[in-house]
Amino acid sequence: MHWDDAHARKVLREVFDAAVAAADPRVMLKDHLPELPKGRVVVIGCGKSAASMAASLEAAWPDVAMTGLVVTRYGHEVPTRRIEVMQSSHPVPDANSEIAAKRMLEVVKGLTADDLVIALISGGGSALMALPAPGLTLADKQAINRALLASGATIGEMNAVRRHLSAIKGGRLAAAAAPARLVTLAISDVPGDDPAVIASGPTVPDPTSFADAREILARYAITPTPAMEAWLTHGSETPKPGELPHASFRLITTPTVALEAAATAARAHGLTPMILGDALEGESREAGILLAGIAKSVRAHGHPLKAPALLLSGGETTVSIGKGKAGRGGRNTEFLLALAITLDGAADIWAAAGDTDGIDGTEDAAGAIVTPTTLARARAAGIDPRAVLTAHDSYSLFDATGDLIRTGPTLTNVNDIRAILIA
Repeated sequence: MHWDDAHARKVLREVFDAAVAAADPRVMLKDHLPELPKGRVVVIGCGKSAASMAASLEAAWPDVAMTGLVVTRYGHEVPTRRIEVMQSSHPVPDANSEIAAKRMLEVVKGLTADDLVIALISGGGSALMALPAPGLTLADKQAINRALLASGATIGEMNAVRRHLSAIKGGRLAAAAAPARLVTLAISDVPGDDPAVIASGPTVPDPTSFADAREILARYAITPTPAMEAWLTHGSETPKPGELPHASFRLITTPTVALEAAATAARAHGLTPMILGDALEGESREAGILLAGIAKSVRAHGHPLKAPALLLSGGETTVSIGKGKAGRGGRNTEFLLALAITLDGAADIWAAAGDTDGIDGTEDAAGAIVTPTTLARARAAGIDPRAVLTAHDSYSLFDATGDLIRTGPTLTNVNDIRAILIA
């Protein structure tokens, strides 16, 4: 089979779209519903997929009386009839994030053991539903979120801190719903599918402690305010494993499901796929350098597999901004630019990477595609790729070369999909 830019781009986009489609809650949610209760059905939820999940639940139970509230990111709403949808800000919470959290706690008050609470949880919920712990303000939480996002901390580390500065995360929402039976239906967007990390685990026990949160802040040289320091030293801990017997947790889809769908799509085009893992973390640019090296080995030596091949990986890398001013870009475009620079125009290697929610960082693209001519086209447009990488301005380069992947909000979120095609 002859591979050129047009064919490679088409296949890479089909692979990415197949991964996203496999994580669609409109397909997955109906197979994971709990038994109906004797009493009321109350629905709560947060995340980039929360509104889509709420609509899917309504469709699956068209004749069941239910009430409730979910909160999603601005622009990610879908029509619902029985479940209210709010919108708030991501990745830094806003006033609506706090209002939504307060209302969520009100929704689950006064329930009985005959009632059922269904919690629809997906990635992004940490920012979208943010209620400061006693003595803290929303400004405190916004500042710590910005500092963590710029620090290079992993999603697990960020959410450990967020849980301990919250009045609703780390199982506190589940505790407020007792004694009602609570069933969480979740879409994982985190390495390892840890329930406590997805949206900072508002409905599951928290295995970490205040000491862990303090250590993470110290590790990244983030100084808490006096109010935060006081709460992290003397506040009331989150519910721990074994303390929420009325609550259960079900994953409805995961990054692995998306990667396996991508692999199936690759085989349909005569490619041999290899899934390198669903939980890759670390600096985006370093991941780009590493995976470029593997791609070159496939092409030159047939290791770890022979071409034509597709290397697939998932997870969530990070971009450490430091103290300097950053340009435009997210972890996927930064990964791709580092990969392109390392490949340096190597023939017969193409790559795509994107966030399955359709938004890489805070930009309007899911990610981008790299071809053997990416660097040459950027330089022809007067852009220095290495300078752009140093300035964390990868979005601008791919925008100029016309290589961005724009899907709009996909209404699902199983984190990043990276695909490298070696012909």
